[in-house]
Amino acid sequence: MAHQLKPESLMMTYGYKPEWSEGAVKCPIFQTSTFVFKTAEEGKAFFEVAYGKRERLPNEELGLIYSRINNPDLEILENRLCLWDGAEDCAVFESGMSAITTVLLEFLKPGDLLLYSNPLYGGTDHFIHHFLPRIGVHIVGFKPGMKQQEIMEKIEKTGHADRLKLIFIETPANPTNDLIDMVMCKNIADHYGNKDEKVLFAVDNTYMGPLWQHPLKHGTDFVVYSATKYIGGHSDIIAGAVLGSRELMVRIKTLRTFLGNMAGPWTGWLLMRSLETLKVRMEQQQRNAVKVADFLNDHPKVESVNYLGLIPERSPEYAIFKNQCSGTGAMVSFTVRGGEPEAFRFLNALKLIKLAVSLGSTESLAEHPKTMTHTDVDEVQMQEIGITDSLIRLSIGVENHKDIIWDIEQALEAV
Repeated sequence: MAHQLKPESLMMTYGYKPEWSEGAVKCPIFQTSTFVFKTAEEGKAFFEVAYGKRERLPNEELGLIYSRINNPDLEILENRLCLWDGAEDCAVFESGMSAITTVLLEFLKPGDLLLYSNPLYGGTDHFIHHFLPRIGVHIVGFKPGMKQQEIMEKIEKTGHADRLKLIFIETPANPTNDLIDMVMCKNIADHYGNKDEKVLFAVDNTYMGPLWQHPLKHGTDFVVYSATKYIGGHSDIIAGAVLGSRELMVRIKTLRTFLGNMAGPWTGWLLMRSLETLKVRMEQQQRNAVKVADFLNDHPKVESVNYLGLIPERSPEYAIFKNQCSGTGAMVSFTVRGGEPEAFRFLNALKLIKLAVSLGSTESLAEHPKTMTHTDVDEVQMQEIGITDSLIRLSIGVENHKDIIWDIEQALEAV
């Protein structure tokens, strides 16, 4: 039996042959806008597939056309990303938001209903609440902990249950680490779908990255990432990715072609660089996060800690965690005793940890969700889902865990 290499091993070479590029051991940056066809017939065939005029023939490769459509750096990167999630195809975008909005725009039209989970990343929340209704899309949200029957009752009350077309969730949720049950959501999608038109199901997996959770294995149609975060991992690029079946990804890639929100060759090359260390980075970040969460959980000035490693074993959420997560992650949020002044005192006193938004990079970051990443979320909704004045979000980096904890400890002294 042939030996199956693991994704972390394949990240160095998969999809690239050095003989294509003068023997270069690493894939070069293909900084070109257009590519030469061998014949006019070849150009015609490439365009027919790229523009969705016909399906690709068995064993037919889509050749290079133009860097808005495809580019070697982008294609090799997409092939490598597929390995982590076991996906058939992948599309990389110039930002996480462009990945998310392309999915929503492609599969929702006026009159359709979107079911979404709360909380979501602030940018996603804004697009759902402020843009989709303007184009006639109906929306209905649900909170963590709601049962399947409760959610279905909310769907029925909209009066548009027969037009439910897409379920979009983020799990674990940003910034509270609440878990949403993928099996439950898949059951809802199956209930409202039929053999002629299924209800599609997308999961934003940014918080867990490609390592600790694989939504496609739980029946989802799409997994979405802000590749800026763990995939990029160095706070030096903005990117997004969508993965799914070859059939559905044709539609995503076709819309990407005409929206023009694909990632460029430099972004693709930098992400390939990052994928080589993704596993070692994420594993170190998780080891650090476990120690940070334990420290915070015992601190007298901390009211509560949101971390997957601290979920009570007898709780319903723990059963969800065991079913769909393979790690506890590196995102921690906690509430300090007090309110916004106390939270700000903590943030302003940090010395090693940087006060900045984003997450998943090598350096540890801290932010105040209510006034920063989630400032546009409805005030009542924020209170209901636990985004309070005293909530602080930490993205744990690869530094020595003792130094991270020292910094948190000395900052808490200012509270």
